[in-house]
Amino acid sequence: MAFPRDILNELKWRHDRLSDASIAYLHRGAPGDRRIISGSAITDLGRSFFKTAESKIPYHRIRLIMLDDEVIYRDRGEKVED
Repeated sequence: MAFPRDILNELKWRHDRLSDASIAYLHRGAPGDRRIISGSAITDLGRSFFKTAESKIPYHRIRLIMLDDEVIYRDRGEKVED
């Protein structure tokens, strides 16, 4: 099983496609406790967190990573919407 940090690093360094990805993560207080950002909003991929201009988000909060409308990572507990 691939981890979110590994997937984001691969998109950034191996494929140069991080800016094409969409990341959904747990964000308490947001509608549905979810927030979706573009990979282009990520300024740094650290050891335990990824950074945006506004905050640092721990990788364990990532629920979904999509690339070209295809799910490339889904958290084990994340439900699929039909």
